[in-house]
Amino acid sequence: MTDRHFVSDIAFTKSVKEEQERLGSRETYERMMAANDWNDKVTPDLAAFLAHQQSFYMASVNADGQPYIQHRGGPKGFIKVIDEKTLGIADFRGNRQYISLGNLGENNKVHLFIMDYLNRSRIKIWAEAEVSEDPELIKTLRIDGYRARTERALIFRIAAWDANCPQHIPQRIDLADAQDFIGKLQARVAELEEENAELRSFVKS
Repeated sequence: MTDRHFVSDIAFTKSVKEEQERLGSRETYERMMAANDWNDKVTPDLAAFLAHQQSFYMASVNADGQPYIQHRGGPKGFIKVIDEKTLGIADFRGNRQYISLGNLGENNKVHLFIMDYLNRSRIKIWAEAEVSEDPELIKTLRIDGYRARTERALIFRIAAWDANCPQHIPQRIDLADAQDFIGKLQARVAELEEENAELRSFVKS
């Protein structure tokens, strides 16, 4: 194993690399990271991906090391790019358990797992989270027309991110997208039936 630093070292720690070495994958990953390391900045591709997402999972951990995963959701575009190293969301009121909020008070490191089932792709983001009640920031992140109550802003300062392969991701279609597609298909069928009826009427005459 080498001592070369990669962005992926945030996940590939010393103990992880030792396991990769023991199980025979370390050399492969060393070559992969040397050729194409993970990113720590928002690229145009990542920004485009985030703009279409309606949910993600956020992992946090408390002072005792107990992990917790919370689902976060909103309309498309609720994950906003603030700058090349920073993302933000409006934190909508939920069940008011505030487990994630309490965890962030003890440990601000989080992991965001964003799954796109339609396109069978996923993004993993390592970040440090900041909770803000700044009215101007909240106003910037609020979604116009969305009725959920915004309690605060959550800011994520990216340390690293990576895109996973699509293996084993089931392909699923959002209900609203499916209904929109079916509605357009039904409208087109109605148009064709009307045209067909007019042609039959013309032939009979």
